[in-house]
Amino acid sequence: MRTRALRTGLEVTELGLGLAQFGNLYRETTDAEAAGAVDSAWAAGIRYFDTAPHYGLGLSERRAGALLGGRARGEFVLSTKVGRLLISQPDGADRQDDEGFVVPATFRRQWDFSRDGVLRSIEESLTRTGLDHIDIAYLHDPDDFRDQATTEALPALAELRDQGVIGAIGAGMNQSAMLAHFIRHADVDVVMLAGRYTLLDHEATTELLPLALERGVGIVVAGVYNSGLLAQERPAADGKYNYDTAPPEIVQRARRIAEICAGHGVTLPEAAIAYPLRHPAVVSVVVGSRTAAQTESNVDRYRATVPDALWEELRAEALLPPEPSRNPSPTIPAPTQETP
Repeated sequence: MRTRALRTGLEVTELGLGLAQFGNLYRETTDAEAAGAVDSAWAAGIRYFDTAPHYGLGLSERRAGALLGGRARGEFVLSTKVGRLLISQPDGADRQDDEGFVVPATFRRQWDFSRDGVLRSIEESLTRTGLDHIDIAYLHDPDDFRDQATTEALPALAELRDQGVIGAIGAGMNQSAMLAHFIRHADVDVVMLAGRYTLLDHEATTELLPLALERGVGIVVAGVYNSGLLAQERPAADGKYNYDTAPPEIVQRARRIAEICAGHGVTLPEAAIAYPLRHPAVVSVVVGSRTAAQTESNVDRYRATVPDALWEELRAEALLPPEPSRNPSPTIPAPTQETP
């Protein structure tokens, strides 16, 4: 499994394992299934794992710690997130979480991007995982908290990075504009972009990706299947796209991409994983998995050979933007100190 380095020197594998499903996303994941997914990932060489307190009200972090804690700490990278504190809610034990996770609602989420909230969140994540440090900490969906995230949350994470509690800092979002703002105005090392740099969504190519390359900030790409539409060789008419039923025109476009892929001996999911990794700013693609079989499938897709001619044909039909320029030695200017 190849690795790519952040500007801090921290290395992540090109394929990472997303652990949202370890928090019982949409349905229960058994302890045995979670263990199988991690064991399979480890055997394939995956050493980057991503979790968050939000996933299953802490269940994903606890499982991550239990399954990774027995392995040599220097051999894997774990990222988690801040911004949603978990507040005890004992009276919720008899009802289910209402944000998509099949767990008792014994905690409630509370948005908090204050300095104290960030410090508390990291401390609680360390407790849940049982680890002595977090490799990467992201702000989690700070869409409605841009200014506080810039002036309080990121500086707090930077303090913890300076103390060695965190290895690298950034933000994870489903949009690219605010991630570009953080790169301009804060000292971030890496950002996680979900669903906005895929075969079907090129939002990030205009501003975020060129800026990240210029500043030496790594991009971790998540959501490469766009909620599932790109996860099948033949996109279904009722397939999901961006958490909803895909519009007919998007399905038609996905099917045309799939046809071109097939003509080059490549499946649509294989191309979906390979495409972001072609950009020089991208350091990893994180794909979720619930079982060993799903992990193995994603690894096989990552390892598939994808010819350059495929990308050339997709660009010729205007299904992809122009190939990005490659800068082997990005400059890393200091972030600006303007008012956010």
